[in-house]
Amino acid sequence: QVQLVESGGGLVQAGGSLRLSCAASGRTFNIYYLGWFRQAPGKEREFVAAMPWSGVSTNYADSVKGRFTISRDNAKNTVYLQMNSLKPEDTAVYYCASVFRRVPTTPVKSQEYDYWGQGTQVTVSS
Repeated sequence: QVQLVESGGGLVQAGGSLRLSCAASGRTFNIYYLGWFRQAPGKEREFVAAMPWSGVSTNYADSVKGRFTISRDNAKNTVYLQMNSLKPEDTAVYYCASVFRRVPTTPVKSQEYDYWGQGTQVTVSS
């Protein structure tokens, strides 16, 4: 089992930046992928970005490409989401999640993920 705790959310003006953190604890050696998802009020949870627990490949939703960057610090068991040029439509609760099994491609669907954090609110004002 893995515990995931997000932090770093808040209120920012459009065009601003935030960095989210996701600290993993527990059986982190069983993690294959870590991903970020978001859910706005009245909308379905959507994929934002993901990367393997080891390796350097990254995968982003088209809506955040060029603005968001996912990175990892294995020594700290932490994954980050650097969010730049934020837009009001980025407003959502952001969740990190982990995949606990080997998969052939980067998982981008929420049902592919095994463990979830509690979420952190990001609000972008216009």
